[in-house]
Amino acid sequence: MNLFAQQLINGLFIGSVYGLFAVGYTLVFGVLDILNLAHAAVFTLGGLSALWLAQHAGWSIWIAFPAATMLAGLLGLLLNAVAFAPLRHRSDSQFSGLISSIAMAIVFEALSLGLFGARAVRFPAGTVKVHIWQLGPSVTITSLQVSIVAVVVLLMVALTLFLKRSRAGKAIRAVAENERAALLLGIDVRGIIAFTFFISSALGGAAGILYGLYFDSLGPDMGRSIELKGLAVIILGGMGSIPGAILGGLAFGLSEVLTVAISGTSNLRDAVAFMVLFAILLLRPSGLLGRARMREA
Repeated sequence: MNLFAQQLINGLFIGSVYGLFAVGYTLVFGVLDILNLAHAAVFTLGGLSALWLAQHAGWSIWIAFPAATMLAGLLGLLLNAVAFAPLRHRSDSQFSGLISSIAMAIVFEALSLGLFGARAVRFPAGTVKVHIWQLGPSVTITSLQVSIVAVVVLLMVALTLFLKRSRAGKAIRAVAENERAALLLGIDVRGIIAFTFFISSALGGAAGILYGLYFDSLGPDMGRSIELKGLAVIILGGMGSIPGAILGGLAFGLSEVLTVAISGTSNLRDAVAFMVLFAILLLRPSGLLGRARMREA
């Protein structure tokens, strides 16, 4: 029972990181109906940039975190300008954009490899002071885990309020609903799309930093381990749904760790998580919080 409770706690923490990563995916998909497959590479560069700032520039993680997050956002602007904007008016823009995002992912991975090397690296000792609290005979929770969840919740609340109450957020929602109507209303559609990429990539970079802090290991290929999981999470939660991405991330993280707790091995972790995904999609094809939508051409 204690092992089950510990794994439940661990699942909530890793699931929150999955959810944050997936929100970046679903934000771009909600606006453009395109999957940005370079998102995992931005996730990697965000984490490695924060590590470099903490290790070589000597910055506190509390300064390195927002700086690396902003850098990831700028990569999103670059990604949009190079891989998506030039193809937006083609008849096959969705497919060509998907392929060009894969090409940019390869470029970003090569950049990570060239700048940071091929080996796994860790944040310097003492980057985050970790306090351990004992909740029972063998159940523990750390201040790092609590901080990760707090950061994720803060970012999600800020994003939700921004989308609902700010003028730019309402413009993003308008473009997502109908790009042509938004253009007729005088909205700068190109600027809004670029800004959406900035926010999406910034969230992906933040997820990469939290992921690296949680597992204390970063490498140029770490995005590959979470890329398919991020796609599974947004499908599970509902394509284009931000609350669904968070809920899907928590569900996916819990299914992983509970499989380990029940089976006693991690060999079945991914298999069971994706089986749960298949089962939910059979019962609810639109995902947990997704809904069928008709988009006008």
